[in-house]
Amino acid sequence: MREYLLSFDILTDKDIDLLEGKIQKVELKKDEYYIKEGSVCKSVAFVVSGIFRSFYATSNEEETTYCFRFENTFLSAYSSFLTQNKSVENIQALSDSVLLVIPRAEILKLEEKSRNWLRFFKIMTEQEYIDMEKRIFLLQKESAEKRYKDLLQNQPEYLQLIPLNYLASYLGITQRHLSRIRKSISN
Repeated sequence: MREYLLSFDILTDKDIDLLEGKIQKVELKKDEYYIKEGSVCKSVAFVVSGIFRSFYATSNEEETTYCFRFENTFLSAYSSFLTQNKSVENIQALSDSVLLVIPRAEILKLEEKSRNWLRFFKIMTEQEYIDMEKRIFLLQKESAEKRYKDLLQNQPEYLQLIPLNYLASYLGITQRHLSRIRKSISN
């Protein structure tokens, strides 16, 4: 995680040292949850290894996957984390995973102690917003085939590691439609 944090050229080794002793290593088995709908998110986690999906249940009780996270990324039910209200999302491990969990109280202390941490969290928040906006525009503007091709070009690891039912949900299509798209592209 230290290398990842330093790669932003914002935090110093001294800033990162402020984290020592405040991080908890958590191991989750495949299908276990980082957070479930109805819980309040009280931490941010750094994914050391594993794959996670964020999803919510529709009014018809269907699961809609809207995000995946891989190693060397941060993970949180961000709205719940910020507001301390109950989460409307679930975050589930799709593989055995290792997380480094940072409690919310410690993050708030880091922001108070170091302007660099405040800048870092601001940049992370901005990046999450930009990613979310791109996702919304892609879903609303582009065809399912274009969304799949975009995924193929920009995140081919998704296609190899994520079960097709979750991938289809992420793309906003049925599994059958996904199979047809995959077949037409491979021909």
